[in-house]
This record gives sequence, C-alpha cells and structure tokens, in this order.
Amino acid sequence: MKKSYVSLFLSLVVALMVAGCGGGQGQAPQAGGEANAGNAGAGQVEKLKVGIMSGPEEDIWKVVKEVAAKDSLDLEIIVFSDYVQPNKVLEDGQLDANAFQHVPYLEEFNAGQGTHIVKLADTINYPIGMYSKKVKDVSELKEGDLVGLPNDPTNGARALILFEQAGLIKLKEGVGVKATVRDIVDNPKKLEFKEMDAAFLTKALDDLAAAVINSNFAIESGLVPTKDAIFMEPKDSPWVNIIAVREADKDKPVFQKLVKAFHSDEVKKLVTEKYGDSMVTAW
Repeated sequence: MKKSYVSLFLSLVVALMVAGCGGGQGQAPQAGGEANAGNAGAGQVEKLKVGIMSGPEEDIWKVVKEVAAKDSLDLEIIVFSDYVQPNKVLEDGQLDANAFQHVPYLEEFNAGQGTHIVKLADTINYPIGMYSKKVKDVSELKEGDLVGLPNDPTNGARALILFEQAGLIKLKEGVGVKATVRDIVDNPKKLEFKEMDAAFLTKALDDLAAAVINSNFAIESGLVPTKDAIFMEPKDSPWVNIIAVREADKDKPVFQKLVKAFHSDEVKKLVTEKYGDSMVTAW
C-alpha cells in the first residue's frame, strides 16, 4: 500500500509539472505577439499608389513624395495623359487616389460612369486660358474663325464660359457648368467651335484661330499661361483641382498623411517660385 501511495504522489507531481510547463508555453507567444504588433505599427512604412496627369503635376508630386517619405509614407506615382483612365483605374482598385480633376468634372464622371469617387482635399487651381498662333488679342478674331475647346462636358462648359467672359459669345442664362455649344444664344462673329480631346488642343493650334486649353497641357507643351494666353480666367477661379479617393476609403488615416504632404510649405514654395500666376495653391 505504501508503495502505491508513493507512486500516486509521484504521478501527481509529474502531472502538475507538465501542466505548469504547458501553461507557460501557451501564454508566452500571446504576450510576445501583442508586443511585436505594437512595435511593427510604430514607424511602419505605409504605401499609396497615386494617379496624376503628365506635365507640371509631375514636378509637384516629386516634392509631395519626398515630403511624404519623412512621414513614413511611400508614394508610387502613376502618370496619365488623358482625363478618363485615372478615375477608371481608381474605381477598380489599381490606384489608391488620384489628383487631376475638379469637382464638376468628378460629379459628371460619377453620374455618367456609375463610379463612387469622392473629394479628399483641394490641391491647385489652374486658371484656364485661350491661346492662338494667329492673333494677339481676342478682338482680332474674325467672322467665321474656327476655335477649339475640350470635348469633355465640364471642361467644355468651362471653355464656353471663358469665351463668354471674353465677350465673344453669350450663353443661355443659368446653364453654368452644364453649358454646351447648343446653349450659345448669341455669336456675333459666327465663330465655329471644334471640340476635341483636351490633350490634343495644343497640337491643333496651327489649324485653329484660337483654342481654350487646360493649363497643365499648355505648360507641358512649352506655353507660359500668364505670358502666352490671349485671355485667361481670373486667379480666383472656382475650378480647383482635388485629390480624390474611393468613397469607401475616404476615412482611412493614411490619407491624412497624403493631404499633409501635399499641403506642405515645400509644395507651396515650388508652385510659387516655378509657376507664378500660372497656378495657385488652394490651401
């Protein structure tokens, strides 16, 4: 009997020792995992893929990328040359954000394409201008002259508003940013309007008496808006460009880092010193 009690006692001791070791092994990884997760979060580099337009935006976003890197944000910049693809690839997840459009264009695109893209923050105001290789002033345009404007709805309307501001046409009252050439109610010089892709207007200037061209394309082609435009929007034009994201992502904290990098003193300094009145920062 004594031998049985001893054996039972030893068995209980061994069982308790094994249970104690097992409990220690189960708890240690849990604590270690939480600690590692906390360390990984601190200073971890986040990444975003941003779509922009070719031209001066490339200079600007080089600076944004440098500023963002100091805040542990790595930006991959994807350059486009048309106004359609940046929203399409953002919607389908190939981009995290884009920066090339103003709100009227975005609203028109969402309505027409069924996309779900929203404004994140303002960036730059590019006053649009009218350019010509044939005349030095809008008053020199002749009866029946062929003039160009962008063929996308919102920039086309913006161009028509500029033609009206220049005293060349009168638009139907109240059409605003939805204006089309069909809304011209007075055209004293009987100008002919040719709508084409915004990116090709600079190439078509040889064949046009004048054209309204977005500043990014004008600058990319070597034109200086404040010097070469024969008529320009005022600097406080409401057509401010924006950073845009998918609606479902707009509250992600990482995007605040992106906005902070764009709205930096370094970016403002570049825009002011290199481009002067050709573009205006909107923050």
